[in-house]
Amino acid sequence: MLGSWRRTAAHVLARRERPLTVHHLNQLLLLCSLVLLVAVAAVRISSRSGLPSLLVYLGIGIAMGQDGFGIHFNNAELTQVMGYAALVVILAEGGLGTKWKQIKPALPAASALALLGVAVSVGVTAAGAHYLSGLEWRQALIIGAVVSSTDAAAVFSVLRKVPLPARVTGVLEAESGFNDAPVVILVVAFSTAGPIEHWYTLLGKILLELAIGAAIGLAVGWLGSWGLRHVALPASGLYPIAVMAIAVMAYAGGSLAHGSGFLAVYLASMMLGNAKLPHWPATRGFAEGLGWIAQIGMFVLLGLLVTPHELADDVLPALVIGMVLTMVARPLSVVMSLVPFRLPWQEQTLMSWAGLRGAVPIILATIPMVNGVAGSRRIFNIVFVLVVVYTLIQGPTLPWLARKLRLGEGPEASDLGIESAPLERLRGHLLSVAIPEGSRMHGVEINELRLPAGAAVTLVVREGKSFVPLPTTVLRRGDELLVVATDQVRDAAERRLRAVGQGGKLAGWLGTTGNGAPGR
Repeated sequence: MLGSWRRTAAHVLARRERPLTVHHLNQLLLLCSLVLLVAVAAVRISSRSGLPSLLVYLGIGIAMGQDGFGIHFNNAELTQVMGYAALVVILAEGGLGTKWKQIKPALPAASALALLGVAVSVGVTAAGAHYLSGLEWRQALIIGAVVSSTDAAAVFSVLRKVPLPARVTGVLEAESGFNDAPVVILVVAFSTAGPIEHWYTLLGKILLELAIGAAIGLAVGWLGSWGLRHVALPASGLYPIAVMAIAVMAYAGGSLAHGSGFLAVYLASMMLGNAKLPHWPATRGFAEGLGWIAQIGMFVLLGLLVTPHELADDVLPALVIGMVLTMVARPLSVVMSLVPFRLPWQEQTLMSWAGLRGAVPIILATIPMVNGVAGSRRIFNIVFVLVVVYTLIQGPTLPWLARKLRLGEGPEASDLGIESAPLERLRGHLLSVAIPEGSRMHGVEINELRLPAGAAVTLVVREGKSFVPLPTTVLRRGDELLVVATDQVRDAAERRLRAVGQGGKLAGWLGTTGNGAPGR
């Protein structure tokens, strides 16, 4: 049975001419299901051990490869295409989970890191690769560009578990969403046959692609959010599909217009995520599930592409280049980029260490392989070893460093889970409000909510039993409320509910308004 599965997987991955039969398809589906189940179980193991989950997924791919399970796979072009598709989903999921109030003040600093910071990092890392590891300048520049991109999946997954100041998290999340575009342009330029373009030509091309991608992403995001808020779909399950379709449309539109598709999908998703869309919790959960599948598939495929017995000669160069990147290039890029913003040295130190790498550099390392650059296999191996080793070092130590720098924040009041369902014919909305464990709405009476006229709590579900509340009914943790609001006061009602959840019954007098909270 194992031999049959191995032959079927190799048959598909190698794209042989013989047709894929139904029997082969059944075996492949069973194999993929087993891999997903093992990967999901690995998430639990990695979360308990503190190991980054991407290392587990890469390990699964390596175990399935020619040095393990025996599947021979060397299709760099397929890996690049699948990696780009997975990155689109990951950026969409990250954008949907990004809070506008947190990222807005961080945009200038993040943009500086994504442009000036990338340039500094590429130059310093390439110089180290050339002079310390003996690589040719073209190979050194490719490696410098490839590893200068922080990985969105790694940053989103790690930072949202660490209670950092909002400014630090906002800068790092926005940087990881922005810096893929200039890095891809640089890697493609360095991997193209012929002389490398002048720096000012590359800079102009990067700025133009970023501008096109940003314009398309914002336009698609605004139009998509407006449409989903004003058109009631016949089934709630269609909203998550529509949101992801709009996000992918932004990427496709940006790429076809010769702009940055990655920036377009991130900005469009961020607008959708902050637009208070109907059935938002279901949409968020759907996007997270797709993000996990994309990460698992991408890392497993990258693990299949690598050949472990070929890595021995590239371990030392990878360690040297990684040391230059993490100890010199990244800190220098952070300091030079953030000079105008005068951030405290503690925050700059953490940002320097939090330049996490993941699957994105490995995917970008397939570009020179597809273009036939001399020594491209060695470039891929060096990048692979560098990412694995330094992810293993940086990821688990980031919370420790945050505590040492005293940048960890105390626990905040838990935000309410509010899901909206449009009542089209009644011209209203039904809000489902879940009161979490840490909410300050606990102990507040219904009449103390002071909802605007046109909104009312119609039902309370407590411990599995539902009842119509009285004005003096006291709310408790774990309650679920059904609130009916007209179109005109829907936003005001949600802001008031969030304000009470954060500040309690005296929210209005304490200055807690809920205006900045996104609709989630």
